Amino acid sequence: MTLSSLLLHPSLPLLPTKFTAQTNNNNRSKTLPTRFKSYSCLKSHSSCIAKSHKLSWLEELKQAFPSKLSNQNLTADNDGIDDESFQELADKRCVDNVRMLIVDSVQHAKAGHPGMALGMAEVGYVLYRHVMRYNPRNSTWFNRDRFVLSAGHGCLLQYVFLHIAGFQSVQLQDLQRLCKLGSRTPGHPENVVTDGIEVTTGPLGQGVANAVGLALAEAHLAARFNKPDAILVDHRTFCIMGDGCAMEGISHEAASLAAHWKLNKLTLIYDDNHNTIDGPTTFAFSEDISARFKALGWNTITVENIHNNINSFKDALHSAFSENEKPTFIRVKTLIGKLSGKEGTSKAHHGTFDEDDVKKMREKVNWSDKEPFHVLPMVYREMQIQTEHGERLEKEWYSKLNYYQSKYPEEAVEFKILLYGGLVPGWESSLPKWSASEPVDATRGYSEKCLNQLAKVLPGLIGGSADLATSTKAYLHDFKDFNQPSSPFGRNIRYGIREHAMAGISTGLALHGSGLIPFAATFLIFSDYMKNSIRLSALSKAGVLYIMTHDSIGLGEDGPTHQPVEQLAGLRAVPRLLVFRPADGNETAGAYKIAVANRDVPSLIALSRQKVAANLEGTSASGVERGGYIVSDNSGKDLPELLLIGTGSELCLCEGSAGMLRKEGRRVRVVSLVCWRLFDQQPKEYKESVLPPRVSKRVSVEAGSPMGWREYVGGQGMVIGVEDFGASGAYLDTFKKFGFTEENVTRIAKSMLCE
Repeated sequence: MTLSSLLLHPSLPLLPTKFTAQTNNNNRSKTLPTRFKSYSCLKSHSSCIAKSHKLSWLEELKQAFPSKLSNQNLTADNDGIDDESFQELADKRCVDNVRMLIVDSVQHAKAGHPGMALGMAEVGYVLYRHVMRYNPRNSTWFNRDRFVLSAGHGCLLQYVFLHIAGFQSVQLQDLQRLCKLGSRTPGHPENVVTDGIEVTTGPLGQGVANAVGLALAEAHLAARFNKPDAILVDHRTFCIMGDGCAMEGISHEAASLAAHWKLNKLTLIYDDNHNTIDGPTTFAFSEDISARFKALGWNTITVENIHNNINSFKDALHSAFSENEKPTFIRVKTLIGKLSGKEGTSKAHHGTFDEDDVKKMREKVNWSDKEPFHVLPMVYREMQIQTEHGERLEKEWYSKLNYYQSKYPEEAVEFKILLYGGLVPGWESSLPKWSASEPVDATRGYSEKCLNQLAKVLPGLIGGSADLATSTKAYLHDFKDFNQPSSPFGRNIRYGIREHAMAGISTGLALHGSGLIPFAATFLIFSDYMKNSIRLSALSKAGVLYIMTHDSIGLGEDGPTHQPVEQLAGLRAVPRLLVFRPADGNETAGAYKIAVANRDVPSLIALSRQKVAANLEGTSASGVERGGYIVSDNSGKDLPELLLIGTGSELCLCEGSAGMLRKEGRRVRVVSLVCWRLFDQQPKEYKESVLPPRVSKRVSVEAGSPMGWREYVGGQGMVIGVEDFGASGAYLDTFKKFGFTEENVTRIAKSMLCE
């Protein structure tokens, strides 16, 4: 089955035909700026700011900046100030308000990380007020700009801007509940908790990789769908990183790929404040970060004095937007904990301020007469100018989309599928089915067939491996590699030997919100490199497919450095993550069916290098849906005497041993426990029908750590696993050394039956 045949299905939804966000036209500004219009007007000194808007600021600016306005005759009839000077003062006052909200939030919560947020207030303000395209009334609008806070501890910066920009997810009450249980303002930003947060960040450097994934999605989709007369995909990705992010290896891996892929719409903003938790960065960090990024192939810019010249950052962004080939790295020199007595020191990183310090901060910005959590009405209006612009852009985008549908109907149908999640009706029927006569192959080989059949009907399936495409068999043969400028439409991604970045980038692809279904492949042993990113994908509800081959000591000759033992146990412990270890072609297809269908849950499919039957008698793709099921049982209406429970390539050992025991008249049931989490989620009645509580004689067989198996075999059962590291040798010799043979399984089973 191909995508074109599935597109004929009549139940596909139609695209929206009009912009549906509700707006109050009576409050709409008469002047709606284009991207960066306000700053463009400042540079040209043209009259572009409404007089009424300037007058609304008049008294506040006089009070806040008396030395700058004392000599000017400012009245309702004569505002007496040019647009550029006005906007500079308005921007500065907005930043003052932002800083006071940050201080108030930390003081009220008696917790939080104010340092970075205070230091980067100007950066956040310029992005949310003057640059980024977004609509708070429809935060998931497809063509919005994406913002990632890789330095997630500075989340107050983003929470404050979400509030003043009009996102309903962050009210003043939410700022007052910072870090409180159940609040919408947790201690690090979480996309599943707070509307307006694109990705969950916290572990440093992860957000950089996520941002690369978001930018990669934009470049890929733009190449596939944009037309000269209809540009549907045209947005930027902005990411703030800190010194800690710069030190973490994942940021280097991801930055290397971003430059190699020429992701010119990615802007990485480095908060260069020279401090980490323990003290100044000089303790452990002396490299020239700008030189490093320049060597990687980035356009690099330095902003020396943003606190006294906010326009210097605007200039840097203008320069970034003119770059057509390279991503841009903007190094912004800031003072951590700006305004406070801790300014410029690591003490400002986290924690509250004493009362005297708060009093002095208020005095510095003429805020002493304001109550905590006060927001100037003009600040809301200033931000509204940008959000109204976003609403207008979204409305224009939907009009363009309607034109696109009429002019390019075939491409529009595919784009429509992606916008609605990427799954076409009946996609499951594309998965291959195997008969008992099929030639034997490793489950990685059956995975290859599944992946390539799915690629024909799932337009969003995209991914690659960490330099192991030929070994993992994770390559889409009918599609090109992603490469700019030759084939950015390609759906195979060459990650090189960068497992950690691969996982983080895949999460970004999944959270782009465009129906992309990313897969990331490597050997199971190297999941250790990826663990933090895998965990975050589960926390973020990002439906990444992790394809992990060479799943046990059965990989043979490469030896214990490459033979996974404890990895399955650790991965099964990750909340929400679905870990599959299929035994044959049937179960491999079943695993893919569940993994693809679950778009808000990541899945990991552990696959063998050694060959197994394509259709082990009794297995089924549908059985995988319940995580565990009965493969065979000769007990009839009686209870079995023994349960043999296996996964992956060891399930055939269970079947072989069961055959020997049955010849001796024993009642034996074989159970496949292909996905523990799915089995655990089944009703109690079903679980007990598969693993009857009255049958205490049980043996589990899996060529990995025994940890976790006791829950299924019980106190009287036996666990056949790997207690030590593996060994280099031929696969069958290695299996024999560790007891993974039909004879050994049968011997252990007989000893139990004789008790």
